[in-house]
Amino acid sequence: MNQTEPPVAYMERTRAYYRALGYSPDYVWSHYDDVPFTALPGRLATLRLTLVTTSSPIVRDNRDARGVKHVWSAPVTPPPTALFTDDLAWDKESTHTRDVDSFVPLTAAQAFASEGRFAGLTSHFHGISTEYSHRKTIKEDAPELLQRLRDQNAEGAILCPI
Repeated sequence: MNQTEPPVAYMERTRAYYRALGYSPDYVWSHYDDVPFTALPGRLATLRLTLVTTSSPIVRDNRDARGVKHVWSAPVTPPPTALFTDDLAWDKESTHTRDVDSFVPLTAAQAFASEGRFAGLTSHFHGISTEYSHRKTIKEDAPELLQRLRDQNAEGAILCPI
């Protein structure tokens, strides 16, 4: 894209796509009048952080590999060599997700912590599935994720959506 090209209107493009498939009414994206984020409790260099991804561990069944559709956690050491992303929306023609550090940068985060950019990582990173249910996200997944972050004494989170 050069400087004169307008940005792609993804939301309107998605609406048009689903209309062409016969879906109505238009999808309503999640929005919140009261955003539950807060300011960091201190200087970044003093805080213990965690990473949160929308990818999931790979689960193999008799026929296929698939991801999980619930909140999950895994140790940061050793970092995972692969995560499941096939069910997520990303440009599969232009890129790949074989390099886990490209979308869950655990190695870079550990290096930044050792340089003193922040105090350290929690022992686990966390995943939350990309559900299309606003109710499930608000009532089940978000509270479960928050509890896991609190249990790990995370003082901040780096969100790594794919």
